This record gives sequence, C-alpha cells and structure tokens, in this order.
Amino acid sequence: MSDEERRDSLADQAAAWVPPWERPRPPAPTASEVVETAPGADGGPDSAKIAGEPSEPGAGEPGAGAGEPGAGAGEPGAGESAEGEPGAVEPGAEGAGEGGVADVPRRQAVGRRRAPVEPEPAPVLSDAELRGALEAILLVVDEPVSELVLAQVLEQQAERVGPMLDEIAAGYTAAGHGFELRRAAGGWRLYTRPEYATYVERFVLDGQSVRLTQAALETLAVVAYKQPVTRSRISAIRGVNCDGVIRTLVTRGLVEECGTETDSGAFLYRTTTLFLEKLGLNTVDELPPLAPFLPDDVEELADATR
Repeated sequence: MSDEERRDSLADQAAAWVPPWERPRPPAPTASEVVETAPGADGGPDSAKIAGEPSEPGAGEPGAGAGEPGAGAGEPGAGESAEGEPGAVEPGAEGAGEGGVADVPRRQAVGRRRAPVEPEPAPVLSDAELRGALEAILLVVDEPVSELVLAQVLEQQAERVGPMLDEIAAGYTAAGHGFELRRAAGGWRLYTRPEYATYVERFVLDGQSVRLTQAALETLAVVAYKQPVTRSRISAIRGVNCDGVIRTLVTRGLVEECGTETDSGAFLYRTTTLFLEKLGLNTVDELPPLAPFLPDDVEELADATR
C-alpha cells in the first residue's frame, strides 16, 4: 500500500470516528433476563452469565449472540417461562448477587432493625397489699425512711404512699397500740408511746445510766439553738472550755461539722438527724422557744458580761 493510500485510509478512519459520549449505550439488563449456567460447569461464580452478554470474542457475530435461536434470552425455560413470567434463579448461580435480582433480599435484610423491648410496668398493689408492705418495711428500718424511698422500693406512685402512711398512723392511734407511726427527721418510723416510756427504759437500760452529763446537755442545747456555731462561740456562751464535750457529742453522732467560718476559718457545728430522731422532731424549727426559760433580768446580765 502506497503512502497516499495509507493517508487516505487514516483520513477515512478519522472522519468515521465517533466520540465515546456520542456512541449509543447498550441496553441495561432487566430483572427478567435469564441467569444461565454454562454447560458442563460446576455452578460457580464464573459460570453464571447474563443472557445476551457476549462470552467470547466472536459472540457479536451473527448467529453467535443473543439473537441466535435457543441460545439467548428468548429461549423458553432458561430463566423465563413460555408465558413470559420470570423464572427462579438456579442454585449455585452466585454471580447473580452482584447487581442482579438475587442481591435485593439480602440488602433489605441488612437494613432491618429490631424494635426496642419496653420493660413491663410494675403491678399496682391494692390498698391492703400496700398497707401490709409498708408495715413490714417500717418494722425493720433502723432510721426514718422517706416516702420517696418507700415508693421506689415498692415500685408504686409516691402520691399513694403518703396518704397510706397517714392512714396507718391514724389507725394505730385510734386502736390504742403501745407504739405509733410518726414523721421524724424527714421520714417515717415506728416509736413507742410516751406514756409507756418508763417500762421501755426499765427494759432497755436495766439499771444502767446512759444519759448525757449536764455539760454535754448544755453544749448540745447551745449547738441546737445557735447552729451553725463555732467552738469559741459555744465556750463564750457557757463560760468554760467545751472542746472535750464537743468531741463526745461528735462521737455519739449528735453533732457534726458543717464547714468553716468565713472570717476566722474555724469549724462550724450543727446537730445531726440522729439528734432529731432521738428527740422525735422533724426539723429544728420544732424546738420549743427559749423565751419562757430566760430569767427576767436577762438584759442586765447581758450588759454585765460586755
């Protein structure tokens, strides 16, 4: 071939060349297209092929492609029934999982989530059951217990516990029992009645004296009415050093530290819940007023000490 013929051939090829973005795209395979297995294969991923897709270099020639009778998608029974209904994918056609119909159920299953399991609600106790449960708990407590704690333990509404405790306390009082249910130190607890205190003391103490000394009672009274208060302030009110008495009250759990004074940095003391429990009080506001116990010449005594 001469140089002119070669140049003419290259020019013809350049003129007939079509850019890739202008070329017609081949039709995409549909869901009804057959997934067939090559004869003699073991059903592995390499043997699964979509009908109409050329498998050999010469498959695009007439008679070797999808248009050949008995070898393409139009053959009945390969993946479609005679009426045109889509057939089932043969077992072992694992290659159809990529972009094929067999991949759809698996993808849907991955996206499923289980609904959260809600806990079963606690059973609602009847009034008789709630009353019995409260009485059983109050018999074993060693300190006053609040209504909120009782409601959490019994898994009941706090609105029911308070009125039921009031009803139980009123029932004990009306029946004349030797004990009563009282609110003390922010909670509820069973106490013996004051009219039977002498018999209880005789049984518990058995001749032993466990009462506080006069100095301890005076110091405890100063802390109760002046709290929070420092040691120096207590000593100034009593007129004597009270360090040893304060340590005794702290050891017995009647007094506790509650911070420091801003100016001097001295420790502050206050009464504890055990103090309220022993006196049968709910708050320190229920302490009796001091005015009836003060002497008539208290102002003169105060001026004399200045």
